[in-house]
Amino acid sequence: MRLISGLGGAVLLALTIASILRTLVVPRGLYSSLQWWLWRSLRALLHTVAAPFGNYRAHDRAQAWLAPLVLVGMLFCWLCALLACFTLLLHADSGLSWSVSVREAGSSLFTLGFASGDRLRLSVLDFLAAASGPVVIALQIAYLPTLYTSYNRRELEVTLLQSRAGEPAWGPELLARQSLVDTETALPQLYRDWERLAAELGESHSNYPVLLAFRSPQPYRSWIVGLIAVMDAAAIQLAVSPRTAPPEARLVLRAGFTALRDIARVVRIDFDPDPEPDGPIRIGYAEFDAAVTMINAAGFATERPSVLAYPHFHGWRVNYEPIAYALARRCDAVPALWTGPRDFPATPIPPRRPADRRPGAKA
Repeated sequence: MRLISGLGGAVLLALTIASILRTLVVPRGLYSSLQWWLWRSLRALLHTVAAPFGNYRAHDRAQAWLAPLVLVGMLFCWLCALLACFTLLLHADSGLSWSVSVREAGSSLFTLGFASGDRLRLSVLDFLAAASGPVVIALQIAYLPTLYTSYNRRELEVTLLQSRAGEPAWGPELLARQSLVDTETALPQLYRDWERLAAELGESHSNYPVLLAFRSPQPYRSWIVGLIAVMDAAAIQLAVSPRTAPPEARLVLRAGFTALRDIARVVRIDFDPDPEPDGPIRIGYAEFDAAVTMINAAGFATERPSVLAYPHFHGWRVNYEPIAYALARRCDAVPALWTGPRDFPATPIPPRRPADRRPGAKA
């Protein structure tokens, strides 16, 4: 029986250390089973809590707790696993009862110092347990600045996008607003900024998948909705105005779907790495035509009619739509236009456009 306890403690200790190292020290796109289990369980729990209220704002308020709960849950699970490991090892290596083994393991792990053994072998285990607790807590504390640095960089660009693409963001609205305020020349710089952000998202969110659970401070903003909006705007511009569209539009599309694929591999979203240009997408010709009509009415110059431009838009969007929709669904992002369904009842929310306050303008 003690041999089984010793083997069980050693195996559990090895698994716990591996989980800690792969999450906090060497992430490298490794999505730990513990993190995945906590994310799924806590997300489902928060959905259940918000369900009676029946609206997006309730789900947004509930899901805002997901990231901190996952982080606290990981630390709690690791400490409990270490307590179990050293309890099993102490019980196997001595004649101590289970209750005394738990007491001595807890005293050493949490450095309380109220219990100690007078045998050398137990002292070695006590020292190991005493070192494990503070090390795990210190690694978790050091982990947080990395997360919040990436989060702050992400949210800065998402906030800057609000005045350009509406809230929640939408690709056609981005093009329409640039025409309405005569800032079309700013689009290349916007595409460059989001090309760089897409590269950062691909690196940070694949190495630290818990960032997917971090929501924007404002309920109608979301990094995935913003990325979809910028990519849609670039795809529409390339489709309807191929000669005047800036080269940055192609670059942001390439960076965007590359980043989405990097994240998808880590969070276990299946995707076709080389989809056919005429593969299925959710945005049909009627929706595309209505969007082009809207941006034309805003003064955006087009070179192709919608019927000829749609196959080109389709060929771009097929590269990123399935992954983008899956991530928007998993992140419980604001249900913006052209971002797919959610796991809670939600009606797509159009962007809110500020009233035109120029002298003589219509309200």
